[in-house]
Amino acid sequence: MKLSLLKLGALPALLLSLLAVPPSPALAEPAAPAPAPAAAGFTISDRNLLDANGTPFVMRGTSHPHVWYQRETNSYAEIAGLGANTVRVVLGSGQRWGPSPAADVASVIAQCKANRLVCVLEVHDTTGYGEEAAAATLDQAVTYWNSIRDVLIGQEAYVLINIGNEPIGNTNPGQWTTATANAVQRMRTLGFQHTLVVDAPNWGQDWSNTMRDNAQTVWNADAQRNTLFSVHMYQVYGTAATITSYFDAFAQAGLPLIVGEFGHEHQGANVDEDTIMAEARTRGIGWIAWSYSGNSEPYLDQTVAFDPTQLTTWGLRVFKGPNGVSETSRCATVFSGCGPGGTAPSAPGGLAVTGTTSSSVSLSWTGSSVATQYQVQRAAGACVAGSAFSQVGSTAASTFTNTGLAANTPYCYRVTASNAAGTSGPSGTVTGTTTGSGGPGDGCSAVSTVQSRWDGGYIVQPVAVTNTGTSAITGWKVTFTLPAGHAIAGSWNASLSGTTGTITATNMTYNGKLAAGANTSFGFQVTKPGGDAQTPSGFTCTAS
Repeated sequence: MKLSLLKLGALPALLLSLLAVPPSPALAEPAAPAPAPAAAGFTISDRNLLDANGTPFVMRGTSHPHVWYQRETNSYAEIAGLGANTVRVVLGSGQRWGPSPAADVASVIAQCKANRLVCVLEVHDTTGYGEEAAAATLDQAVTYWNSIRDVLIGQEAYVLINIGNEPIGNTNPGQWTTATANAVQRMRTLGFQHTLVVDAPNWGQDWSNTMRDNAQTVWNADAQRNTLFSVHMYQVYGTAATITSYFDAFAQAGLPLIVGEFGHEHQGANVDEDTIMAEARTRGIGWIAWSYSGNSEPYLDQTVAFDPTQLTTWGLRVFKGPNGVSETSRCATVFSGCGPGGTAPSAPGGLAVTGTTSSSVSLSWTGSSVATQYQVQRAAGACVAGSAFSQVGSTAASTFTNTGLAANTPYCYRVTASNAAGTSGPSGTVTGTTTGSGGPGDGCSAVSTVQSRWDGGYIVQPVAVTNTGTSAITGWKVTFTLPAGHAIAGSWNASLSGTTGTITATNMTYNGKLAAGANTSFGFQVTKPGGDAQTPSGFTCTAS
């Protein structure tokens, strides 16, 4: 998080009272321990983070502002309940916040383990050093980690240590390389065998490419070769090109990378979270979205007042949206019920179209006895080599109906199967073509997909908006009708006119302009009475 957004004077009185933790007595740094074999914990191999069983682990989670909200202890169970496999926990080293006492940190670790969450512990005091006068150095952060070493040693299979958050600001980012290499080496000298996470300079965003260009030096400084590089993607990463270019650089260097923080907007500028999440899924890159709740800038909150039943637009995107936590999170196999020894399902077979209407395609397939969930993926047009698929729904059954489609239009489908041990490869493909004649609005069409359902609600994502004309449009409106008793609970990538009855969704400033044939999408969450299987209808699009 950009620390410049979190001003101490703006914090509520309750928060200030939580900060008043008596400092721990100064501890003398013990002599370096004798060299020891690496502990059984997380390791890195061929750019992949492996858990203690040697199984690849891809982070999907959120950050918890623990040092400022120490009483929000229910959050760990809530975050796990939303499907996350990782939580990044904010601690203080005593220069600006805290210090977070050893007993408090031990309690955090215990709660992470009880909820099958991998715990990434970070010191926040280092944020913006060199530009933020009060910030701690990485060396001071290492001293703090050593002061609580007794609760960290032995937890290597469950805890990663993020040495310091955003440790260099925009002033002299070049100092990052030496400071970070020295911090990694000192941690190893002190006997820490955990996977170490190191953040980029430039308030984490690395717009100067200092971390990108010098990561090899830091990697080489770690005798255990167990350092994970973390970039924070905010407004610097507003386009797909900047995101893929950065990911490509680490792939070409053969070095491990995660997105340790990101948002959907920042300081009034757009962030391309869709590309971050989609590319991370394709490349097996872990991510941790900022943050669960309690921000001084509420647009970055994923829940309202730490209430998991009140997901914000950002929270819905992170936990329920495409390529989000619900679709992609798998728990680490060191936890009970997640392996080891589990068997990932084989790819589904016999995928077939069992029925079509003017707005739907029904599918069936042969399931796997060990699968707990199936993911249905769709591509536009008839199936061809290289079709670009995206997930349109999931189900525990071996049948699925994709609704809200355009009439007289072909769609290509495939299915994957998953359980706690992993996800299968895709099934074969099949083309389903809707019947009837089309009825789009003037110059654009809107095709909706019900992505997931539960007894009290459902998510419609994506509502694909396509410019069907021959020239560019500058904006669009999509009108649809909710069934009686249904109400909008949240939305993203469009502004909705109401919560019940007939709704009009209007483009945002960043997705209204569409070239001929181009498309964009939005989504929304709906609450409904239990047992009611109806969904929204009458999607029409008008271009401007």
